[in-house]
Amino acid sequence: MELSADALALLEEIRQARADRRAIASRGGMRRVTLAEAYAIQSALGEGLPVKGYKLGLLSPAKQAQMGITEPVYGRIYSAMIHESPVRLDRLIQPRVEPELAAVLCAPLAPECTPGAAAAAIGGWFLGVDILDSVWNGYRFSAAEVVADNSSGGGFLLGARMIDCHPDGILRLYLNGTLRAEGDLQTLGNVYERLCWLATMTGGLREGQIIFFGSPATATPAEPGVLEVVGPDDDHLIARLEVE
Repeated sequence: MELSADALALLEEIRQARADRRAIASRGGMRRVTLAEAYAIQSALGEGLPVKGYKLGLLSPAKQAQMGITEPVYGRIYSAMIHESPVRLDRLIQPRVEPELAAVLCAPLAPECTPGAAAAAIGGWFLGVDILDSVWNGYRFSAAEVVADNSSGGGFLLGARMIDCHPDGILRLYLNGTLRAEGDLQTLGNVYERLCWLATMTGGLREGQIIFFGSPATATPAEPGVLEVVGPDDDHLIARLEVE
């Protein structure tokens, strides 16, 4: 896709902000950048890097209406974004964390696939953490701005234990022993339909890719210490967050 002048300017703003590790102010509706251009910017910012998977965001109709869109958004996951404990927060701009449900695909998914095919392609479920990181000051942005900035993708944690079947129930996130966020996984909607939508939007998904399905809880600012996600059936993900 050939980018407009406004889209090229947005690409350079995000690229420079990431290089400088600093937050910048949103220009909101002043930008004449389409969502299609925003996804092209997202792709250009990761040019040459193999895509390890995808993350979903803005799942709720209320959030979509607030952003002036009618469907979720997605971001790309690259290998360097998958972290193990400890996670260095000082390498990010304004990190936040939210508990998520993730899956690893055991088969490819073509565009326009069926929910049944999507369910069969899931090789296992995991607890996860989306470590959000936005270049937009205070996480105030337009839909095009957040999509162009890889849907605020900063990094990801994946639980060590595979969950055999799709879990239902409450996800809770603790920081240093204090409950910071919780939510019901049912609010994610039909995850198989979400996966079909993602396969169509991205031109197909590959075996081995990791999919983060979004969070049923609000994001919370990250801080040094122990992060713990507790899922249904007492599944746990524990990691340490550090600064130099």
